[in-house]
Amino acid sequence: MTSFPRPRGRHLIRADKRFATGSGPMARLLAPGFRSLLDHVDHGIAEGAIEATLPDGTQRVLGGRKPGPVAVIELKSWRPLVQLVTTGTVGWYRSWAVGEWTSPDPVPLFDLAMRNRHPLGEIGRAQGLFRFFNRLWHGLRHNSPANSRKNIAFHYDLGNDFYETWLDPTMSYSSALFAEPISVSEPLEVAQHRKITTLLDRLELQPGAKLLEIGSGWGGLAEVAAAHYDIDVTGITLSQEQKAWADRRIAQAGLTHRARFHICDYRHVQGSFDAVASVEMVEAVGEKYWPTFMAAIARALKPGGKAAIQYIEIDDQVFDSYRANADFIQTYIFPGGMLISESRFRAAAEKAGLRWEKRVGFGPHYAETLRRWRRNFDAAIDGAKLPPGFDADFVKLWRYYLMYCEGGFAGGGIDVAQVTLVKG
Repeated sequence: MTSFPRPRGRHLIRADKRFATGSGPMARLLAPGFRSLLDHVDHGIAEGAIEATLPDGTQRVLGGRKPGPVAVIELKSWRPLVQLVTTGTVGWYRSWAVGEWTSPDPVPLFDLAMRNRHPLGEIGRAQGLFRFFNRLWHGLRHNSPANSRKNIAFHYDLGNDFYETWLDPTMSYSSALFAEPISVSEPLEVAQHRKITTLLDRLELQPGAKLLEIGSGWGGLAEVAAAHYDIDVTGITLSQEQKAWADRRIAQAGLTHRARFHICDYRHVQGSFDAVASVEMVEAVGEKYWPTFMAAIARALKPGGKAAIQYIEIDDQVFDSYRANADFIQTYIFPGGMLISESRFRAAAEKAGLRWEKRVGFGPHYAETLRRWRRNFDAAIDGAKLPPGFDADFVKLWRYYLMYCEGGFAGGGIDVAQVTLVKG
């Protein structure tokens, strides 16, 4: 008898169970009155354009006054607009998932939304009771010590075999750093290695130094640090899957005397270290715990020690609106997550006695990294190389996630940066 694999990733598909998605009778009732929304969108697009086919078959160009990306979209009904203005990006995704709007390439649409974030204002953010309930449910998934393991497992324990199919051989699930100007000919693996060495070089470590890595992933940074910088690495993670991979990786490299990994929350780290490294882990902390995170770094560092952090930030000017909503990413992809407000994050660092130095942003590099990941993911689908258990709904969700993020970085409203924090 054939044994079918247990469905995988279904918890992501069902993550909106308690979130408002804007569908239902109200959407059908209000839809005919939403033509006027197009006028508002048209006025708010300062750069680029949307070439839209409306439900009645007519076509309309929105924006187009200044150069920028051009998005092509077909509205099968008016319901997507209702969902957009009531439940924001959560409902907009659900509408796409059921085919109520289509596009040959949604990336320019997400780029436009982010590029024109200021004139578009609250379009794309949940409103009223929808906002209240979505924020409430998202808040219940905040990253307390008890919730953090669940939230990390939700995303990172989908399976190493899944991530291996579309990440590069370094198994780096964070922005690469390409040589500039960015070239499509540079291998992603090379750019990921540059990202790691650039971060480690910030620490100015001497052979034999002790490094703490918060959020050690699949062990790529630890392997480079141990093998090429001759230092001792302690990595912490909350993902059982990642730890298993990292342990095996370090053993195969013959570096077990130099690097070791532990299932440990950053709040519970013991010991003193010469340096701390963390790559795109702070997005899983949540604003409530930023002071705790900074205090943990300061506590772990020896006097004069340095921390090198790679983080994702959102435009400070839209942070208040962003924090008041649970968006598509927070609902389906990273429960409990929140992008950094750089000014607030920096204030938390300085309050903990950490001096903020040498911040360098490279957002376009993340857009290119995401484009490469999507290309790899699509190739895995086309080649039937995706591990068993992931159905068409999951594939659709994951592809949308990669496109959504790529457009966000291309539009400039979110950025990725490295910074050095120095303990006084």
